[in-house]
Amino acid sequence: MDLGGRQGGGLGFVDGKSNECYVYLTTDCYDPLDPNGNVTVTFDTIQWTPDGYVARVSLQNYYQYRHVGQPGWKLGFTWVNNEIIWSISGAIATHRGNCSNFKDEIPHCCISSPEIVDLLPGTQPPNSPENCCRGGVLAAWAINSQQSSSSFDMVVGNLQVNFSSQMPVNLTLQAPGPGYTCSAVEETPPTVSLVVGGRRAEEVIRTWKSTCTYSSYLANKTPICCVSLSTFYSSQITTCPQCSCGCRPADKTTSSCISGSSNSLETEFISSADTLRCTDHMCPLRVHWHIKTNYMDHWRVKLTVTNLNYNRNYSNWNILVHHPGFSQSATTYSFNSSLLHTSGIPDDVALFWGLDYYNTNLLNADKDQVGSVSTEILLAKDHKTFTLHNGWALPRTVYFAGENCVMPPPDTFPMLPSGTSIVRPFRSLIILLIIYLNFKLLQY
Repeated sequence: MDLGGRQGGGLGFVDGKSNECYVYLTTDCYDPLDPNGNVTVTFDTIQWTPDGYVARVSLQNYYQYRHVGQPGWKLGFTWVNNEIIWSISGAIATHRGNCSNFKDEIPHCCISSPEIVDLLPGTQPPNSPENCCRGGVLAAWAINSQQSSSSFDMVVGNLQVNFSSQMPVNLTLQAPGPGYTCSAVEETPPTVSLVVGGRRAEEVIRTWKSTCTYSSYLANKTPICCVSLSTFYSSQITTCPQCSCGCRPADKTTSSCISGSSNSLETEFISSADTLRCTDHMCPLRVHWHIKTNYMDHWRVKLTVTNLNYNRNYSNWNILVHHPGFSQSATTYSFNSSLLHTSGIPDDVALFWGLDYYNTNLLNADKDQVGSVSTEILLAKDHKTFTLHNGWALPRTVYFAGENCVMPPPDTFPMLPSGTSIVRPFRSLIILLIIYLNFKLLQY
């Protein structure tokens, strides 16, 4: 499968300059399994004030499986004129700046390039937008679309007489670490809302939008997960490739390892303070795919995710698996699951995430054991296409929370025993039945 990058649409610009996605046309910049994924930032002018306007700013996560985790999003932009923020409802600017020119009323923020963060849950002030105050967390669209957006209101002022609102520039998004590049803010048709029970449509005064797209290359210098494989028909276990996420220290007798290097970027997944259990692959996360059983009309798989990080849990995790077996019906026993519909790719992409109050947190490792979550998956067979040959039953691609996991080379996959054309269920019983029938015939 060709996972190369695309030319054109969906890639961001800042001040007329293309982002790194034009330089590195790879899967790091364009995800073929989620081609329309982005975080859209919308500025709506909803009311005029004596020296400015009231704006409602909304962030909508359209990524199907990339969520914005703790400590949440941080939105930055630059004012074109000498705007200040008199007040914010539903968020807060990280710095006030120098507001000494204002005597009667002190603004909330006087910085020309403010940075805004969400309020924590339970701190929602009166008259703030309904979907504010979630600690900056945005759920992935395919998992929980109701929790995938965030909004806040701000009163913008200090504009001159006969002013008109002007869009900000140089939009930046950290969610929560680096990796996002935002397009230029552009004016679009005004947002329309239905009020009075849907009987009346009301437009805002003006609407500006920017789309922010994610690049793994910008966010991570090294991967954060790897994949290992095993099957019932082979004693061979294909482990994660050596040094998938970095190499272990020279002293292999040490009981724990410090991941990362001095020039690696701190991200949501790996920071310089992470302490990992020593492995040959040195990844914080390992995904294991084991083919358990081959029935007449179904086959069974066990999917396990292991956390080898001593210092952190992974909350609201998800796993994406691209596999031809998901073109048929599947039953998942211990995870939530959903098939993703992606243009140009058949319905063989499955998304898994934890069950509420059961396994939404992937716990950290400790001195005695690693943290893990697992499920068994029962997949129906299409006898026209099903085969155990040539690694067909093994995944093509695996993501953890939108990050591409390192796959073993195909020539290391567990292979069928030599001379076996297919592993047939109940083969031993069939042979015994034939022997029994032949014995009965001989008696006559």
